[in-house]
Parts: sequence; C-alpha cells; structure tokens
Amino acid sequence: MATQSLYRRFRPRKFSELYGQEHIVRALRNAVINGREGQAYLFSGPRGTGKTTTARILAKVLNCENPVEGEPCCECDSCKAVELGTSYDVLELDAASNNGVQEIRDIIEAAALTSPGRHRVFILDEVHMLTRAAEAALLKTLEEPPAQVVFVLATTDPQKVSETIRSRVQHLQFHLLPIDELEKYVRFVIEKAELTVDDEGIAHVLRQGGGSARDTLSALELVAAGGGEPEDAQHTEEIVRAIIDRNHGEALAAVARAMQQGRDAHTYAEDIVRLMRDCFLSLMSPELVQLPEARIAELNVYARELGVQRIVRIMEVLGTTMVEMRHAPDSRLLLEVAVVQLAAPSFDDSTENLLARIAQLEEAVKQLKANGVAAALPPAPLDPSTGRAKIGGRAAAGSSASPASAGTDSAPTTSPKAVASGEAAGASQPAPADPTAPTAAPASSDNTAPKPASESLSVETASPSSVTSGDPAQMWPQITDSMKGLAKAIFKPAIVESFDGKKLIVKLPSNTPIKRAQDQTAAVTAAVKQICGIAVVVTFTQADPTSGIERPAVVVEEAPKTIDKIVEADPYAEIDINETIAAHDAVDPVLAALQDSFPDGVVVDEPNAQ
Repeated sequence: MATQSLYRRFRPRKFSELYGQEHIVRALRNAVINGREGQAYLFSGPRGTGKTTTARILAKVLNCENPVEGEPCCECDSCKAVELGTSYDVLELDAASNNGVQEIRDIIEAAALTSPGRHRVFILDEVHMLTRAAEAALLKTLEEPPAQVVFVLATTDPQKVSETIRSRVQHLQFHLLPIDELEKYVRFVIEKAELTVDDEGIAHVLRQGGGSARDTLSALELVAAGGGEPEDAQHTEEIVRAIIDRNHGEALAAVARAMQQGRDAHTYAEDIVRLMRDCFLSLMSPELVQLPEARIAELNVYARELGVQRIVRIMEVLGTTMVEMRHAPDSRLLLEVAVVQLAAPSFDDSTENLLARIAQLEEAVKQLKANGVAAALPPAPLDPSTGRAKIGGRAAAGSSASPASAGTDSAPTTSPKAVASGEAAGASQPAPADPTAPTAAPASSDNTAPKPASESLSVETASPSSVTSGDPAQMWPQITDSMKGLAKAIFKPAIVESFDGKKLIVKLPSNTPIKRAQDQTAAVTAAVKQICGIAVVVTFTQADPTSGIERPAVVVEEAPKTIDKIVEADPYAEIDINETIAAHDAVDPVLAALQDSFPDGVVVDEPNAQ
C-alpha cells in the first residue's frame, strides 16, 4: 500500500491550523459566529495556499453539530463524512473537466433538492476553466440561490473569471505563506512525521517551496526520501556563476550536466528565471523574497555582481527563449545559444544587448564618480583673436605638438589617459605630482614669442575643485565669469591679444573706454590669480573702430592715349577724324590692298575723270 503524501496527511482540519492566511480565517470565522455566511465565495490565489482546504473546513463548520467559536468539532458524523468525501451536504466538482453547460445544469438541479445538513455546499475548483456558456448558465443561480445553498468557487487565475460572476461573490484572496510561517509549518511536520532533516535541508525545502505550503511539503518529502539536496539546484547555481564570470564554456558545461541528469530544457530555463527574479527582488525589494535570510544574502551577492541591467537582460532573453522552445525541434539548442549570449555579451550584437552594455558603462562611471575618481580633462582651447572655442577643440590642441617631439622614436603618442593624468600634449616631462604646484613658466629664456593658445594644454588634476595653473588666453571665459559687477560687464566682450607668461595684453572693444578698464585692473589680476594661479601684469589695447570697413579703391587717372597707340591696340577702334594729322608719305590702305592683289597693275592719277 502506497504511503500517503505529507500534504494530505497534514492537511488542516480547522481554521486554527491554517498557516499564513489570518485574514481569511478571521473573515470566515466571524461570518459563521454571527450567522452571516455569504451565499457565494470566490477563493483565489497561487497554487498550494489552501483554497480547497479552506472550502472544506467552511463546509464542515456550516454543517457541524457542535461548532465552537466558528470552528468545526471534527468529531460529529457530519464532519467525518466531509473529511471522508461521503457527505451528501458537500458536492465538490472539478470545473477543469466538467466545464460544460450540462454539468452546470446538474448543479442547478441538485441545488433545488434538500439535504440532511443545514447547508448544501458546492465547491467548484478551477472555476476559470468554465466555458462562457457554462458561466452564463451559472449566473442566475449565483445571484439568487436557494436559502440553504452556499457556493465556493476556487481559482488560481481570477482574471479569467468573468466580471459578472465576480460581482455576485465575496472575493477572498489567498497569499503565499511568509517564510517564517512556512518554516514553523515545516518544523511542525518534521516533528510530527518523525523525519530527519537538518537545517540545510530545511533551507533547501523552503527555497524550493517558494511560499506554497503544498510545494514545500512535496519538496520536504523528496529531501526526506533522498537524504540530501537534489542535483538540479546545483546545476542552477553553476550556470548562474558561469554567467557572472562571463565564462560561456562553463555555462555550456552546466547545461550539458543538467541535460545528462534528465532535466528538461524548458524547466531548467524556468529555474534560472525564478532564481534571477529572486536576485532582482533582493536588490529592489528584499521583503518580497519568500526565502530564508541566509538565502536572501546569497542571492544579494549574486545580484550585486550581475547588476540590475544584466539581471533584467537574463530574464528577458530566457523568457523569449522559453516561448520559442514550444515550436522548436531542439529546445536544448535554443537554451545553449541563449546561455552563450548571456555569458559572452561580445557574441550578441543585438540592440538590446548594446543598450545593456551602455547601461553597464554608465553605472561604472557613476560608481567611479561616487568614489571620487573622475577624469580631469583640460578646457577646450580658445582662439585668442575671437575669445571663442577654437574649431577642433582638444583634438586640434592635441595634434599641434611640435614636430620635434612628434618625430622622436622615444616620444609615445598622447593618449586620453595621459591627458586625464595631467600630461601636456607633446611634452616630454610629466606633470607635477602636487595638485597645487604651478606648471612650468611658459615664457622661454630667450624672450621669444609665446606659442599660440591652440598649441598649449592646461594641466588639471583629478580633483575638479583644486586650483590649477593655466593659460589666461585659454581660460579667459572662466576668468571673466569669476568677476562681478562693472568689471564683468567691461571684460566679458574683451579678448586676450597675447600672453608671454608675465604680461597679459587684453584687447577691448572699440566702444569701451580704456580709462574705465584701467580702473578695474586690480579686479582682472585678482581673477587671473584665482583661476590660473599666476600673477600677471595687465595691459589694455583697443580695437580699431574702422577695422572691417571696406574702403573704396583709389583710381589713378592715366594720360590720354594718342591715335597711333589706340589703333595699335585695336585696329577697329573708333577715332575722331578731327584729331588726325595729314601725312605726306602716308599709304592708302585700300590702294595698298589693290596693289597686293594686282601686282602688275598701274595706278593712274586722273583727278578730272568723270
């Protein structure tokens, strides 16, 4: 004879034996004590939380011969008949297999008949499986049942129950058991059943149960029979560790070991998703994790190593994979592809993966900033002639290193890391280690002209708040921003004309009086000292007010050309006959042309010819 399962042997017989459903017990006991029991109830909640058991207890107490404070006595013939399933007062029906209109008609006909007890209780389990026609047939009886009839509808998916039915019943929602209540229940069963299970085994049972009393007792029975933790939990831990370490080879090996133990790819993926959900909740809302404190601490370690973005990514990828497994000829292959993508993000070029990797970089940068580590980039170089940022920015400044330094074999290419650590572009000496120490004086010993602002990079330390030494030509906008009042208004439109390390020449707009600027010299030197960390001598110049105005070109009149010069330049040019002078030896061009054409001809001068 087969041994009865633990969840059947230890099924609660009274309301007081229910664990973790105090709100349900309080509502039903008060209704029974005051004689205000409802005509129809809807019990909803996850599997294994006591919905059907509570319905049977309610049926017992409604027909009990000796109820005590809303509890059945469990000794009378009515209570024993309900427990054995032979009571004429209780009709229990599985709506999953009896979901048609004819079955509902049988219930309606049975409800009109009398019974030995005070109440006739109909328990419909999985009521959401009823067809629409069956639900419609049940509506009228639910709304106006006979006086002695009580309906108890149980379901794990109340959203699928029609609104018309839910509006006619009292809806009581069952919850998953809190971990402390579930642990007390497990220890109670272990003691009564005389089982030998250590604390580690109890922790595994609670983890497998996930808040469901029935699932927990099933896991307890397996652990008690097998004497240890099943292998499937170990495989789940292995693949999670491989994903954390980004070791796709070890992840594939974990899948292979799980498949060799007879695990199904779909259920294996479900276990991983369930574990990832607990990791996610351990970070976002630890009180929602229905696990022991020690296990929550372990999951929190996993979650911090993975990060929220990777956890969400794992659940999304495996969720999509489980949907595709339904129609795939080889579900293991899909699982292996998904695992490789999760363990080695470089193999996955999808948009979602790229966004996840960007989010990880942003999170890493945020952590660096929180720890006080930040890259201190020099300000963008300015054009001294305009005072604005030079086109090309830092790239132009970095590429303007001297040819001598660029051509040496020992000088490496300037990298972003070098710039961030304070190395000047093209310089052979490293920046000073002291953040407050000024840079080397830019003025050379031979008093040569300073380099343009685009060829110099200011040296900054990692701390943004420290005072640095810089070129006033590049940092002029920051200098003017630090000024106040009249000084800021005067020097905001001004530009730096030149700077040789000690002397700073500032060019003012043409409409700014130099006298008023000279009165604010102290403010300029103080601002340069504050921003650049150096003392300078300030000299002012003023822009030419006529610069930029286009002047008309001066036309120089030339001497008049003579006729011979005009004809020489253009034989067909028009000339004034009055300006001609008779020449005795002049040759008639027409006559010359005739002589060229008729060389044997003779020219006869006949002035009187008619």
